[in-house]
Amino acid sequence: MQRLNAIFLHLIDDVSLDFTRYLYEQINWDNRLILLKGPKGVGKTTMLLQHIKRSFPNMDKAFYASADNSWFATHSIVDLAEYLVSHGVTHLFLDEVHKYIDWDKHIKEVYDSFPKLHIVITGSSMLQLNETEADLSRRCRTYTMQGLSFREYLKLEDVAQLPVLTLEKVLQNHTTISAHISNQLPVMKYFENYLTYGYYPFYKEEGDGFSERLENVVNTIIQVEMPSVAKISYELVYKVKILLGILAEQNPFTLNVSNLASKLGASRDSVYKMLDLLQKAGLIRRLYQQSSGMKLLQKPEKILFDNTNLMYALSPHTDIGTLRETFVTNMLASHRLSMPEMGDVLVDDQYLFEVGGRKKSYRQIADFPNSFVVADGIDVGIGNKIPLYLFGMLY
Repeated sequence: MQRLNAIFLHLIDDVSLDFTRYLYEQINWDNRLILLKGPKGVGKTTMLLQHIKRSFPNMDKAFYASADNSWFATHSIVDLAEYLVSHGVTHLFLDEVHKYIDWDKHIKEVYDSFPKLHIVITGSSMLQLNETEADLSRRCRTYTMQGLSFREYLKLEDVAQLPVLTLEKVLQNHTTISAHISNQLPVMKYFENYLTYGYYPFYKEEGDGFSERLENVVNTIIQVEMPSVAKISYELVYKVKILLGILAEQNPFTLNVSNLASKLGASRDSVYKMLDLLQKAGLIRRLYQQSSGMKLLQKPEKILFDNTNLMYALSPHTDIGTLRETFVTNMLASHRLSMPEMGDVLVDDQYLFEVGGRKKSYRQIADFPNSFVVADGIDVGIGNKIPLYLFGMLY
């Protein structure tokens, strides 16, 4: 325990309160059991430590530990909770909980055995968490953290402090808003940097090694987590890596399973399984045409990466069209997205977007209500043509 406590105090001493992620104010920290999940490197650990530093100035009521610490090789989560409660601790913050075997059963036991203990747990293995968190759903409040928005990136870079915008405000007032932003800073310069490396906060510490670290994160997901959770063969693991490379270099496309199966030397069932695992792992996003039930399985789908940093890290030949659509869908992840018959993205069954470069015409979608062109390479929008970067202000 002394070792765990020493690590906790050292981390608290080092954490800065200068910048907090968008999700901090959205969390109801009074809930008895909170699960915070999200890709590795988006800032979950930092946010836990910031909350402790802000809310527990004496730190005698709170305790932080990471479940991958060697202390847990000879002690259980229940052992830790029992010790803490007996010493007056009321809030346990347990990081990287997915690395503890049968973590969900142990957390459930702690929750039921110590009714006055508040528990916040985090995990970065989206595959493992999605497989097990259902057992805790009745007790647990779950939050998912995305990487940095463009707005947060500008704040972290100490370039500009801009307000969060709703989608409706962007659509209605984009000309005024974009004119105000572009008058403050060379927005396109920072936007290009953000698309390349600004989604994951660890870019600040990695510098030129950012892409290598991100590639290592992806390799861990594919080579360690997928075989562990899904029991897939290492031959299929190798083909998953090839599939990611193919997707990074393609135009946004309607899925052709037969074509992908031929390129990969895999069966159609294997292709579907790979895509399903990649989506559950948070590496890709699949857009389906509007439908429901069994009809959904027969509808075409579009495959996009979760974020643009992944595309740059995995391929030197990133397609610009795919990049733009990936950014838009990533920033709109909290909305309901589908693949329209015309245009690129349908949002909440209400707003139709055509995504392209500065010369992109509105003509293709002009007959549709609530339709907009989302254009890269422009500082200020006009009419129904909105600057692409403005979607980075949605959280």
